[in-house]
Amino acid sequence: MQQERKEERSLGDLFADLSRQTTTLVRQEVALAKTEMSTKVASVGKNIGILVVGGALAYAGLFAIGAAIIIVLAMVGLPLWLASLIVGLIVAGIGYIFIQKGRNALKETDLVPRQTIQTLKEDREWTKEQTS
Repeated sequence: MQQERKEERSLGDLFADLSRQTTTLVRQEVALAKTEMSTKVASVGKNIGILVVGGALAYAGLFAIGAAIIIVLAMVGLPLWLASLIVGLIVAGIGYIFIQKGRNALKETDLVPRQTIQTLKEDREWTKEQTS
């Protein structure tokens, strides 16, 4: 009979355990949210890097490669202004493609910590079950 009493826990003990478990759960959820957001921020950083590279390539291409092609086109008989226009449009088009790629990747990046939200919903249900 005494063993049965030792196994029975007081209401205070049960609430203390629930409090400790809930605290641990909240800490784990915060850690999960931090990890999930770090991953998303890294992805955004990568996509911003793509935008920067696209812009730098368009800019550098406008001056370096563009100048060489303009000279070659002028040497084959095109007026200098037309050669410059053609090269400028091509280089700007390539830069535009890179910029669009980076923008689209950023638009597709989901910044909402969905895994954390889902586990919080599950935790809420668990807590309801524990207190019922």
